[in-house]
Amino acid sequence: MGLFFPMDDEHRPAGRWTGFARYRQLLERDWKSYILMDFIVLAALIPYGVGVTYAVLVESSLVLIPASVLGGMIAGQGIAAMYDFLLRRMRDDLMGVGKAFFKSLRQNWRASLLPGAFEGLFVGLLIFSGLVMFRTGHITGLGVAAFAVAAAVCTMVLDIWWPQVVLFDQKQTVMLKNCALFILQNSKRVLGTALMQMAWWAVTFLFMPWTAFLVPFLGVWYILFATLCVKYDAINSAFRVEEQINARNANTDKGDGKND
Repeated sequence: MGLFFPMDDEHRPAGRWTGFARYRQLLERDWKSYILMDFIVLAALIPYGVGVTYAVLVESSLVLIPASVLGGMIAGQGIAAMYDFLLRRMRDDLMGVGKAFFKSLRQNWRASLLPGAFEGLFVGLLIFSGLVMFRTGHITGLGVAAFAVAAAVCTMVLDIWWPQVVLFDQKQTVMLKNCALFILQNSKRVLGTALMQMAWWAVTFLFMPWTAFLVPFLGVWYILFATLCVKYDAINSAFRVEEQINARNANTDKGDGKND
């Protein structure tokens, strides 16, 4: 894989590679930048982690809900920056980490509040309800199935919602409509990447504290990068991302919109 087994120069094709080779190309070229951006994202997640942890310790849903929503809004700034940075690198925009973060913060802070709050509440409720089920021992097959289905559906929606947040200036209702249409048209691919994320985070939490040592290096960026690689061609085809960006750049030498 590009990070651990870089391709020899004599076997390295020119230009943008395709398929699994594209994954290797991006990983080999940008993994250091991804890790640097990941540190920023993890810092944005600290208030959320503190709030949810406190709510779990005091076993209070009244604390959990505002902590998850407010913490999610803050964490959403980092998540949006990571999606924006990953998508830039996938279209070969080599903007630096610091510049990309502050540009994303300036452009996306308002649009990222709602998906951030939604994801924060969703993850907080999953953690809280999962721990309650485990402590009380009221674990049933039906409950686990409902738990898994809810997690899969929410993850599928967020997987398509976040790229739109950082790419377009649209109403949230339009983005959610686009999510539904995209999922219906690419159901196997979106479901597959959602299951990949669920498995990744399940392993991360189940094998704590050993996996905690990997979080600063692989924590958020790697699974988002891997799943975006799987979906990128479909996203680009459905939303005409690169076509719109190239058209915008051809008409202006300097822009500050989301599509530059």
